[in-house]
Parts: sequence; C-alpha cells; structure tokens
Amino acid sequence: MSKIWFITGASRGFGRIWAEAALKRGDHVAATARNLADVTDLRQRFGDAALPLALDVTNPEQVQQAVRQAYAHFGRLDVLVNNAGTSLFAATEEASDEQIRALFDANYFGMVRVLRAALPLLRKQRSGHILGVSSGLGITALPIIGFYSATKWAVEATHEALAQEVKAFGIKVTLVEPGAYATEFGKSGQIADVLEPYAEFRKQFLNHLVNVERCDPDATAEAVLKLVDAENPPLRLGLGTSILPRARAAYAERMATWEAWEGVSNAAMGQPKKASTGWIEQLANGTQDQV
Repeated sequence: MSKIWFITGASRGFGRIWAEAALKRGDHVAATARNLADVTDLRQRFGDAALPLALDVTNPEQVQQAVRQAYAHFGRLDVLVNNAGTSLFAATEEASDEQIRALFDANYFGMVRVLRAALPLLRKQRSGHILGVSSGLGITALPIIGFYSATKWAVEATHEALAQEVKAFGIKVTLVEPGAYATEFGKSGQIADVLEPYAEFRKQFLNHLVNVERCDPDATAEAVLKLVDAENPPLRLGLGTSILPRARAAYAERMATWEAWEGVSNAAMGQPKKASTGWIEQLANGTQDQV
C-alpha cells in the first residue's frame, strides 16, 4: 500500500528530495512550503498524488488548516516529516532577542505546532511515523551557530519524550540527524551583526565551514525510504559518515568527564531523605489542577 506523507519545508533541500523520492515510487505527498508557488510544480509532474499546500509553520492557524486539509484530502497520514527550519549565524553575545525568538519560533515551536495538529489524527487512526529532522548539531554544538544547535537539542529532547508518550497508540518516532550536506540551507537564515572582539574568530570559523566536505543530499532519499518502510524503525538515524564518529567522540568525552568528577557528584548526594512528593501524587491521581 502506498504511503501518505506530510512534509514541511518541501520547496528545496531535504524536504524536496524526499518528497520527490516518495512520489516517484508511487506514494502520495502533501508538500508544504511558505510560498505555494515553490511546490505547485509537484502537482504538474505527479498529478493528484501531490497536494501542494502553503504553510508557514510560525502561523498556528495555517498549521492547523494545512494538516486538516491534507488528512481530509488523502484520508490518513502515514509519514509526518517536520523539516521546515531556518538558521542563525551569531556568537552568543551577538544575537538579539528578536533573532533568537524568530529562530526558535521556526525551528522548535513551528515543529511543535505541526506535531500538535497531527497527533490527534494519528492517535485516532492508531498509526503513523513521525520524522523529526534534527542535525549532527543536535549531538554536539558548534560556535557561531550555537543558537541553531540549541533548537536542534530541543527537537531531540521533545521527540525522545514523544516516542515514549505515543508508543501505545501505534505511532513511531525517529529523529533524522543529517551531517554536513550540499544543500541551500543557510541562505534564508539570519546573520547577526558582528561584535569586534569576535570578528577574527567568526572569520576563521566560517572559513572552516567553507572547507568542510559535504555529502550529496540526493543520496539521503534511499535511506529515508528504508526508514519509513522499516517495521521497527530506530529512534535516531544519522545521515552521512560524520554522525557516528561525532557521537562516539562526544560521548567518550562526556563519560570521561562525568567519571573524573564522580566523587564530587556522589558527595553532592548527602544523606538520603524521603522527598516530599505530595504534589506528584496529587497530579498522578488527577486531584491537582495546577502545578
């Protein structure tokens, strides 16, 4: 049976590549983008199998409308791909409050809006596979793109919790973690004004990024199709050769640090005491309205 996909950010990059791969093999795709004109060609190429929709994930009403329209049009949703996002190049001291809020509104709250619009429908049909597009930067953070990394760490945490919450409803959850790919990502992002003390560091770091070897984004299509066809998909799937070495190095360093400071950590335990959990008991019993 062909699958029904709902993909945000399908105008270019991974969203476009995965939408086309799904359509080429006979699946149906609700392909969304902020500008409807950027996805209407899919209808021309693939006919009724493609449903182009305008969707700005920072617009709550439009999110609800697009998800409901796709569900009503196709009758179900099998694969939800939360891919829409943007970037921000800024040292921690350089970014404005407005820039940080806009980044989180698109990359994190936008993702949450799509999830909350789709979850009642997926629970009702008791099936579905949610793909949250994270990043290698959801495993380790880098300077100058630390706020972007922070949005991906938030995406990671939410989907890890979500997987446990919806398992009983037959809903599967996977974090897709791409490494560095030759996409157009970053072109639509924000660049904060540089502060003089960080100017040389930013220049050196961006020159480093320019020289990073990038993978072919088209090569991800087969991996994602295998993922959605898997009977028991993983919670995390890295894309590209950099993810596993990055994770190995990061967790080896973290374990070494935690173990080196284990004595200090254990001493912070003090004498064990019975915690006051009255509010938790009330919450569990449904007798407390607010925490």
